[in-house]
This record gives sequence, C-alpha cells and structure tokens, in this order.
Amino acid sequence: MKCGSLMPISALPSDYGIGDFGDGAYQFVDILSSMGMKIWQVLPLNPLGFGNSPYQAYSSFAGDEIYISPDRLVAAGLLDRHDIKPFNAKYKLVEYIKVRKNKRPLLLSAFKKFKQSPQLRDQYQKFIKQNQWVDTYAIYQTFKKINGSKIWTEWPEKYKNWLKNKQVNLKEYIEQTEYEKFIQFIFYWQWLELKKYANERGIEIMGDIPIYLGLDSADVWANQDLFLLDKTGNPTNVAGVPPDFFSADGQRWGNPLYDWDKLKATNFKFWIERLSGNARLFDILRIDHFRAFDTYWKIPASCKTAIDGEWVIAPGDMLFKTIYQKLPEIKVVAEDLGDLRPEVYTLRDKYKLPGMKVFQFHFDLYKSNKEFENNKNMVIYTGTHDNTTLLDWYSTLSPKNKRQLRSRFKIANKGPNSISRDLRRKIISYILNCKAKYVIFPIQDILGFDACARINIPGKIGSPNWEWRLADYIALKAEAQFIAQAIKKSKRVN
Repeated sequence: MKCGSLMPISALPSDYGIGDFGDGAYQFVDILSSMGMKIWQVLPLNPLGFGNSPYQAYSSFAGDEIYISPDRLVAAGLLDRHDIKPFNAKYKLVEYIKVRKNKRPLLLSAFKKFKQSPQLRDQYQKFIKQNQWVDTYAIYQTFKKINGSKIWTEWPEKYKNWLKNKQVNLKEYIEQTEYEKFIQFIFYWQWLELKKYANERGIEIMGDIPIYLGLDSADVWANQDLFLLDKTGNPTNVAGVPPDFFSADGQRWGNPLYDWDKLKATNFKFWIERLSGNARLFDILRIDHFRAFDTYWKIPASCKTAIDGEWVIAPGDMLFKTIYQKLPEIKVVAEDLGDLRPEVYTLRDKYKLPGMKVFQFHFDLYKSNKEFENNKNMVIYTGTHDNTTLLDWYSTLSPKNKRQLRSRFKIANKGPNSISRDLRRKIISYILNCKAKYVIFPIQDILGFDACARINIPGKIGSPNWEWRLADYIALKAEAQFIAQAIKKSKRVN
C-alpha cells in the first residue's frame, strides 16, 4: 500500500516560465520523501500537440524540449551561466509560446557547443543506438518544420511518403535532424537522472499513456498501415465516446483508430515497443481510457459529433496476454472510470490490473462505502487532471449535500476557511486509511486550492487548460508535516 501525489512537470516552480527537470523537480522529490510518499504521478511528457495538450502529442516515444532544464545544461558544460536569465519565475500560468521562444535559443546554443565537444559523444551514440525510434522522429520533426508545421497529411508527396519512396535527400537536412536527435538525448538524460534521484529515495514514477495517438504524430506517419486511414492519410473513423449525462453530443476526440487486425498480424509489435519504451521512463504506467481495449466507440470521420458511432469489440485479452508474455515485469494501472460493461472489469481483473476510483465520483454521501474502502486492487484519487479541485467540488454541492458531507466527516460549520482545511484533511486521512493499493492526491487538493488551480476541463481546447503551475513550495512545506503524520498513522508506508 503506497501513497503518492499527482503533479505535472509543467506545474512545478521554476525560473523559466514552466516546470522542468531542474532544481524545482529535485526539491519536489525531497518534499514527497519528507512526507513519506512513495509515488509521483506525472502527465505525458511527449511533445505537446494541439492546444498544448499532453494527450495530443507528436510522438509517444519522444520528449518535449520544453521540459529541458537550462540550469542542468550549464552544469553539463553546454551553456554558460551568463547565457541564461530567469523568465516569468513567479508567474502562475504557463505561457507556452513565450516559453518556447525563450528556450529555443538556449537549446540551439547548447547544440552548437555539443558539436564542438567530444565529451558526450559516446553517450549520445549509445542513446541513438538503443532508441531506434529517434531517427524516424528526427526526420518527421524536420519535415514538419520544413512544411510550416503543417500536419503530415498536407505535406507534398515526397515528404508525406518518404518512408516508402525515399525521394528526399536527407543529407540536405543533416543539421536539422542532428539537432532533433540531440534534443531527445538531452531530454532522456535529464529525465532519467531525475527518475534515478526519485527512485533512490524510494519514490516510483507513475507515467500516463494515452491509449490513442494524434493523427499529427510521428507514430501515425511512420505506421500508416496500422491505423484506419484513407489513401490520403486521413482517418476514415475516429475515436471518442458516445453521448451521456454530461454531454448530449458525446465527445469526438478525432484520433485515428487502430486497425486491430493489422496489429494482431504483427503480434502487437507496435504496442509492445510503445510500452517497453515507456516502462524505461516510468516505474508504473497508467493507461488512459482502458475500456477501449475491450470495446471502442467508432465514429465516422465525416460526423462532426460523436452521436453517430458504434461499439466495436477490441482484442484486449489477446493484447494483454502478449504484453505479459513479452514484458512480464511491467506495472499497469487501468483507467476504468465511467459506465462500463462487465467485460471491461473482467479483462482488468484477469490481468490483476488496479482500477481507479475518484472520491468526488464514488463516495456515497448517504450509503455505506464498504466497497470503496475495502477494495485492495485499486487506486483512489481525490481527483484527477480532468476533475476540478476538491475545494471547488465542495463549493458546487447543494446545501443539503454539504451538510451531509460535513456530518459524515464530523466537521463543524465554523466558516468557509475552517471547512476547507478541516474537511480536506479529514478526506485525505479517510482515503489514506482505505485498503487501496495506491492512493494519489493532486497537489492542489493537498494545498486546498480552488478552481483556479484546475489543470484541464475535458471538451475544452486552449487556455487555461494545462497552464496552471505552482509559484513556490512555501505552502506545500507548511502542509508536509500534517501529510507525513497522516501517512504514518495510516501505516501506508510501504
């Protein structure tokens, strides 16, 4: 039984406008360790795509250069200290365009210095040899920049189908492709050093893997035959979920769907490589939208909403059997939220995958919560990146439900500030004492932040999604003693 926290890298305090792999990340690990936490859950670290969403990435293997720490580049001798200066150090929101504009010259300078210095070349060559996806990704990113950052389906034919026809002479772009490979080398180097630091302090990293990939990605460009695409490369059908209580039109995500027959014919090679690569980066893998391994909602690409679709059976059992044959030590958490058919739980339980429960959704105010409290193979959250904060959730309850919640946790109504702190602490202590394998608290809920600290609103694209970040660790350090005592009292210290 372990306890952890959900905190995106982007939301860490830093001097450069966005959380990165620098001192702020190492300080966060130290704070988690001081509290007795054993898991740090992050969001996907892949190159951010449309709307700066980590779930619409340009690659499922590559990392985004935006998280590279300038300070660590100085320590590695790839930048001089006078080259860098703080940027929006205390500003609470990530301004992605400005951050990229500020970091890009630093990365180019580091690349120039790297080429003139032989010290890191052996490590670099070893990285390239061990990560065969890097060459393809570097070519994809180079072509994308040559073509004005357009999606690959709009590239001229010689770029669009280069993997088949090799009509572009890559020698003309060797500088650009080498830069892209250098960025991935530095990203992996900095991240794995941070992960090692966390692991040495008894903290596992839980990564988050979207089940689907964006059409505008190196993965789809390089594996077009594994997706349901037409002759132009555009999807014939797309992913999403049907209408429900929350959305009359459902959710049309737009990701291309897998051609599961083709994947089966390769013994799921693509998925094995994807999971194997991510298992190197993370100790535990949370797979988003697990239900689509059982049945997935297939929407005709011509439909503008998710209303007109159909449920299609996926070969989830065959896939996971292969996964555990090839990767027997892999640790997977299944995101199994929502109204699911029984077969989804059968698949999850057959492979002993922990499922998920969210306090905001699953705690019954008026009935017994024995199943919630006693289910061991589970991860309990106060909320996820898609939920509002615990404090904001409380504010949306009806007066009757607020009274009932305070009654269940024996909280006197002494004013809103007292309620927010006392109720938050009681809920955290309650969850810690449940029997779930893992319990995870977003930092916003530990600190009692309101809706301004929400990470994402599903169905909404653009600001302020993915922009929140923590200004400093002052409040977290002040709360650390309570969390440490609550964890120790719950005996959730393994």
